[in-house]
Amino acid sequence: MPRHPNAAPWLCVAAGLLAYLVLPWYAIQDTSWWQALPGVFSEGDAANGLLQALRQGRGWLLVGVAGLALAAIGALQPAGRAQGRWLLAGGLLGAAGLALAGFSIGARGWSIATLQALFGELSVNQFGIGAGGFVAIAALILLAAFGLARLGFFRGDLFVAGAVVGCGVLLALFIAYPVGKALAGAFRTEDGDWSLAAFLGRVFTERIWGLSCLAGGASCGVAWNTLLLALLAAAGTTVLGTMMALMAERGSRRWQGPLRVVALLPIITPPFVVGLGLILLFGRAGMVNQLLENWFGVAPTRWFYGLPGILTAQLFAFTPIAFMIMRGVVQGIAPSLEEAAQMLRADRRRTFFTVTLPLLKPGLANAFLVGFIESIADFGNPIVVGGQYSVLSTDIFFAIVGAQYDAGRAAALAWVLTGFALAVFALQRGVLGRQNYTTVSGKGDAGIAMPLPDGVRRACHGVALPWIAFTVVVYLFAFAGGFVQTWGRDYTPTLKHFWTAFALEWGQYGLVWAGTAWNSLFTTLKLAGISAPITAAVGLLIAWLLARNTFRGQGAFEFAALLAFAIPGTVLGVSYILAFNVPPLELTGTGLIIVLCFMFRNLPVGVRAGTAAFKQLDRSLDEASMMLRASTAQTLLRVVLPLLKPALVAALVYSFVRAMTTVSAVIFLVTAENELATTYIIGRVGNGDYGVALAYCTVLIVLMSLATALIQLLVGERRLGRRRTPPQTGQPTMEQPA
Repeated sequence: MPRHPNAAPWLCVAAGLLAYLVLPWYAIQDTSWWQALPGVFSEGDAANGLLQALRQGRGWLLVGVAGLALAAIGALQPAGRAQGRWLLAGGLLGAAGLALAGFSIGARGWSIATLQALFGELSVNQFGIGAGGFVAIAALILLAAFGLARLGFFRGDLFVAGAVVGCGVLLALFIAYPVGKALAGAFRTEDGDWSLAAFLGRVFTERIWGLSCLAGGASCGVAWNTLLLALLAAAGTTVLGTMMALMAERGSRRWQGPLRVVALLPIITPPFVVGLGLILLFGRAGMVNQLLENWFGVAPTRWFYGLPGILTAQLFAFTPIAFMIMRGVVQGIAPSLEEAAQMLRADRRRTFFTVTLPLLKPGLANAFLVGFIESIADFGNPIVVGGQYSVLSTDIFFAIVGAQYDAGRAAALAWVLTGFALAVFALQRGVLGRQNYTTVSGKGDAGIAMPLPDGVRRACHGVALPWIAFTVVVYLFAFAGGFVQTWGRDYTPTLKHFWTAFALEWGQYGLVWAGTAWNSLFTTLKLAGISAPITAAVGLLIAWLLARNTFRGQGAFEFAALLAFAIPGTVLGVSYILAFNVPPLELTGTGLIIVLCFMFRNLPVGVRAGTAAFKQLDRSLDEASMMLRASTAQTLLRVVLPLLKPALVAALVYSFVRAMTTVSAVIFLVTAENELATTYIIGRVGNGDYGVALAYCTVLIVLMSLATALIQLLVGERRLGRRRTPPQTGQPTMEQPA
């Protein structure tokens, strides 16, 4: 943040004016904003904001200029409450006026029938917002935020005010607005009228809340099925993730490298690969059933399809998330606290259960929350191995894409999912409360981390090691299909599936990417590479705002950041189509809508990982930096961020690999120009070409493994100045602070 007290307001005013003068105001279909720059100063679709307003009849755009003028008057005044009123008035007038005009006027004139009835047919229209409109509105929003800071909100800190308001607008625009628009369908009748009775009739049905299973019926309602599955999956992933984290950080060093690799395998895998591997093992014709039949005469059954299959697949899929969250929390525990307990004659077992384990509570609560929400929103695993066990996410999918197409019922089911997420979110906040879990302070801590008690170590090995071995077996079965002619019939080794997908030829003009999968791979890498760092940065920024600042609406702000996780990917994709298919944001069919879907779908992991890490950092670190006259932004970048490396790695890795492997959230957003790896694989599976599909999955896993290693190399390890004991010498050595 600039040092001059009025530099930030002036910078925003200048950016807003330049947006009106040198950038195309509207987005032009099939044309990027830089390609439209030559037409900025001439009349036409690519004209700048001032020309659009003064020469092309779109006078409503001048409200933004008026807002910038009011803000400029405020920027001329000394910092204080008077300046704050001018900045707030100008920012609100401009941003709210442009937003209101954007949602009211579309490509065919008035977008709201009431306005057309009141004012008649509109002679001009407008298209989706472009680079000029985006920059101008962003500048006006920041000016309004600075005005709030000058009026005494957010402790008068311009950076905090801009971050809270900016992130709040993003969450409202790209999560609350599209999801709210989709959920509103639950209140509409078949004739399009609003009706509370329609909502109640859709939500409270036997199909959703039935308890016939308690009376000997076939199954309970889908809500109870989903809740039971989510509780089991969240508890299982939290326990497994914690055990793996303890083994990686407190166990034998020989396990650390392999453990980290194998524990992260499921997260870098397209979801249907694990399902296919499990079916090859436990399906009706799988190896386990065949062995049972050959050895014991047990007839093959479909016992795996249903709750056992979904739960096993979700444990595979979501344990790595808990592992990444818990690993950073375990690293952050100060050894001096454990040493103090041992000096008071507590043995290692008592120290672990009275000191170490309670300090893990923030990580445990966050891992459970993320696991629960991931489970209730999961679509891929229930659709592959769910059998007759219905859950809310699959019911929503069939309500949308089924023959009956019932968007109202899908919205009602999504309301139930949102209610579950809200309940577990409130429970998590109640468990943590306002207790203090600080373990990383500004004081030196050169203690040696306590080894695990023998009983805990044996328990971790007894549970985690078999699970890791099981993971390896599943992957071996799944990937073998890419290297044989036809799985189940001809097991002759071959590489033809890889050549079909990724063939390279030398043509007349050089190298030719002849394989059928290259375009989808390049598109996926590009979009995932764009979204991952933005997702991690915004997620950790939101975590910092929640952990280090207090402001009105903080609970709603945090829940909005998690809302995208509570909504099934299918619903999120459909909601993006409904919300961003018309002005002011015409994004359907572009790569940008996929990037935004990636970003806000994966945002909660960065928020939860950062929140757990911030719980361990003493506020005195921030305060000491501020006392040395560092700005808030400098403190965040130079003091706080280096201590958040585990959370940063978790956010970057998760964001990138989930963008590479997601299915349900983008299945309705891809186009021929923006085909993704997962949609290509699904197409191959639909055609029965499993060899090419599994070969592509193998390539994806190799690429994502390399990307994960690169991210960890670039970010580095967090160094806290603590001693460690190399196994070859037995003598403690000292880690150097970063």
